[in-house]
Amino acid sequence: QWRNKALNDTYEPGSTFKTLVLSAALEEGVVSESDHFYCSGVKQVANWPIRCSKREGHGDQTLRQAVMNSCNPAFIEIGQRLGAEKFWEYLENYGLMERTGIDLQGEGQSQFWDEEEFVSEQGIASLATASFGQRFQVTPIQLITAASAVINGGHLMEPYVVQSVTDTSGNVVSYHEPQEVRQVISEETSERCRKILEGVVDGGTGHNAYQAGYHIGGKTGSSQTVYSDDYTIVSFLGFAPADDPQVI
Repeated sequence: QWRNKALNDTYEPGSTFKTLVLSAALEEGVVSESDHFYCSGVKQVANWPIRCSKREGHGDQTLRQAVMNSCNPAFIEIGQRLGAEKFWEYLENYGLMERTGIDLQGEGQSQFWDEEEFVSEQGIASLATASFGQRFQVTPIQLITAASAVINGGHLMEPYVVQSVTDTSGNVVSYHEPQEVRQVISEETSERCRKILEGVVDGGTGHNAYQAGYHIGGKTGSSQTVYSDDYTIVSFLGFAPADDPQVI
């Protein structure tokens, strides 16, 4: 009962991680909103068939539609365009290789492949599965911190819980100023991501989060884990207002 799963435990994020992949690909200029991706329902990677959630395939789709559909074959292609070395660089830039430093005890540690293996020719399958958020583990606080950078203008911030401490007389003993770790993506890329992710809620896989009169963005995730065939982690990453995020 004392465990804080958002902080202590790691999990495979699944397609919610596509939020970060999208931002990296847009920032690097390897994709644009005018690009098209074809999904037949399966993509061969190193003689290994990786299936889409829609077995018959999504057919031809734009980048926006691929995100709305949460299409794995499309994101495998996006990951390949980005390349393993640049992909790994963004994992580091988004702070996923280290603890966030939040002011709570017991923060867990993410689990990834060996870098040398990941960027080698043998790592092609790992890059493919990483592109849709599987076969590695992060803590929820790591993911939400990184996702905040995607939508807040590109600023990776250090998360914290306690803003200030006062003594019995009301004097401020300590005050926590927001700390920026680094700028990961540009303001322009962040804005493009927000618009695309709003489409996920307004007509895409995240339509259950739609509320008339509100601008909400987000990304769904269904991660098939290695624990067993019938063990799937289902999650949703959402933020609002989509045009000026205050809550994630």
